[in-house]
Amino acid sequence: MSRPPASKPDPEPTVQDEAARAGWLYYVGGMTQDQIAAEMGVSRQRAQRLVSRAMADGLIQVRLNHRIGACMDMERALRDRYGLTRCRVVPGLGEGVDPVLGIAAAAAGELERFLRMPDPLVIGLGTGRALRGLVEAIDPLEAPQHRLVSLIGNIAPDGSASFFDVVMRISDKIRAPHYPMLVPVVSTTTEERAAFHALAPVQRVLELARACDVIFVGVGQMSEDAPLLKDGFVTAGELHQMRAAGAAGEVAGWVFDSDGQYLDFGINTRTGGVRVEPGLDRPSIGIAAGATKVPAICGAMKSRILNGLVTDMPTAEALLSAR
Repeated sequence: MSRPPASKPDPEPTVQDEAARAGWLYYVGGMTQDQIAAEMGVSRQRAQRLVSRAMADGLIQVRLNHRIGACMDMERALRDRYGLTRCRVVPGLGEGVDPVLGIAAAAAGELERFLRMPDPLVIGLGTGRALRGLVEAIDPLEAPQHRLVSLIGNIAPDGSASFFDVVMRISDKIRAPHYPMLVPVVSTTTEERAAFHALAPVQRVLELARACDVIFVGVGQMSEDAPLLKDGFVTAGELHQMRAAGAAGEVAGWVFDSDGQYLDFGINTRTGGVRVEPGLDRPSIGIAAGATKVPAICGAMKSRILNGLVTDMPTAEALLSAR
């Protein structure tokens, strides 16, 4: 009688085999690393390394079945298309709801990330409704090591303080020194603007604004509902003239075309404060959402006036569809 063939011993498990098992136990089985270590007869440190290797080697693929997963996909797509360094996309709030309500908390989180940094920063701030929403959403904290500076004038046409100025309001919340830009948002003449900019205190604020380590600004559209028009900084005639020349948007009061190139006439010859130059090597983050703002946001990202963005899903979808 012939003997049955001897069974072959099971081969020793490879490191990848162990990683796959550890990954399965962790991500599918829901075990802790201590439980995996006991199950596999290894140390906790080895169990931790095996779980990490399972992910690094692509043995485990995690799929996020939640609407926030779609937001993250859009963030990645916007970064790839426009070369952004920072991008946050939040779910939209639906038809008829002010999109600022949706993006304010995410924008506040982005600013708080910088405010919690221990090394001193100069943080440049624009104005507008989106920045005002950021102020209301930000949590009070102590950040006296930083300096806040306005990039835009804070004097309205009637001589009052601009309603949407944010530097003082943020300063009150974080206990940081602030430097308002004590010039008109838009001067009546180029000579008036030059006279304001010649003042020694204004020159010091301008110098500080040009040296910002990080910038947060709103983005204004140049359509018939342009914030510059609604707030009385330009006339309807000036708006139509700039639109005829290709004006698509504005950042900190400075108007640019659909390619993000600043116009060399109109209110740009009279705008107070400091304009955000294209291609900065520092974070320049736009806070904006809404269908009418899409051409403005797109232009600002094309020329890298903005290299970061906080927006919502409907706006992100439109930006990714833009030509």
